[in-house]
Amino acid sequence: QVQLVESGGGLVQAGGSLRLSCAASGIFFSINSMGWYRQAPEIQRELVAIITSDGGTNYADSVKGRFTISRDNVKNTVYLQMNDLNSEDTGVYYCNVNVRRRNLFGGAGSVNDYRGQGTQVTVSS
Repeated sequence: QVQLVESGGGLVQAGGSLRLSCAASGIFFSINSMGWYRQAPEIQRELVAIITSDGGTNYADSVKGRFTISRDNVKNTVYLQMNDLNSEDTGVYYCNVNVRRRNLFGGAGSVNDYRGQGTQVTVSS
């Protein structure tokens, strides 16, 4: 089982910054990609940013130049630094990790996605 604990959301004024964190714990073989999605009312959930196991990143066009995703492989934690926030960034942010589980012999098993409980980000204009 993999547990994800998110933190860092809150209320911020437009132009401000927030830093989200998501720590993964449990028994697994390895963590592949780690990413952040967001869900706003009446808007389809969208991928905000993703980082691969070797540090490759990809961002939604709407956040390029403002958001930075990073990860600490020792702490099994992914971060999302969000700068110059605007009202369109408001929503619930979920971290998602793609994990390779351990098989019965302790080796590499199946791959599964896990999602955090979500953290609210509200940007006031």
